[in-house]
Amino acid sequence: MKTIGWIGLGQMGSIMASNLIKAGHAVNVYNRTPQKTVPLVELGAVTMASPKEVVEHSDVTFLMLTNAEAIKDVLNAEEGVLAGVSLGRTIIDMSTIAPGESEAFAQLVAARGGNYLDAPVSGSTGAAAVAGLVILAGAAEQELTEFMPLFGVLGKKVIPFGSIGKGSAAKLVINLLLGISGQAIGETMLLSEKLGLDRESVIELISNSGMNTPLFQTKRDMFRSQEFPSQFMLELMAKDLGLITDAINTAGLQLPLAGIANATFAAARDNGKGKMDLAAVYLELKEKNSKDV
Repeated sequence: MKTIGWIGLGQMGSIMASNLIKAGHAVNVYNRTPQKTVPLVELGAVTMASPKEVVEHSDVTFLMLTNAEAIKDVLNAEEGVLAGVSLGRTIIDMSTIAPGESEAFAQLVAARGGNYLDAPVSGSTGAAAVAGLVILAGAAEQELTEFMPLFGVLGKKVIPFGSIGKGSAAKLVINLLLGISGQAIGETMLLSEKLGLDRESVIELISNSGMNTPLFQTKRDMFRSQEFPSQFMLELMAKDLGLITDAINTAGLQLPLAGIANATFAAARDNGKGKMDLAAVYLELKEKNSKDV
């Protein structure tokens, strides 16, 4: 079995790394906040002192970080990833970043003799826990063969998109639909309340309609309780919608729903809901309408 390196132990990264440990892989971990490595060490992981050390002691190193700035820091630090990359080392970046950023990072890794693959995922913590993620790979199918056993531990499906940067582009595409759908659910629930409909009856209606989705089913208990513990943090959705807006502008498109979702999620983040689940956009809409009355 390959020895795995894992850098970035947030909500998603910690679950995914633990799945690899449970599958029998030797896993070396690093996180900028060292305390986050403790649960993984208890499962059998080995903590490394730096990203450089992780890469040097691992056949394949995964990155799962918040944004491109965090990746730049981890790559370029004196004891960073690039300092550990040598001929044949592979870096698999599962973070959500812009396609051009993936291409730039690939060039940096290639200059050191290494291989880079962008492979972000579709799915939140619930899917990660049961290896139900969809992996969006910026590579041709034949380039993925040696990594398929690892991806099989992390997800239920790998979709190859052909070349570096295309996996990241696919992640922006699916997260545009996620952001718009998340806001649509919030608006639907708010309108139902304003029309005096029983909340549980509305949840039953949606669940038995053609508009039922796995997304709604993962969020419906949040609307029942009016509590929004994070499965996918709203601030990350807002970040992704910012990247999506940049991509739309670069493509010269006019996509009205994308612009509305970007503005709403940005406002929700700025108004203190960033650490809640993305479904908490409903609270932002509710507050906005209370102020507008």
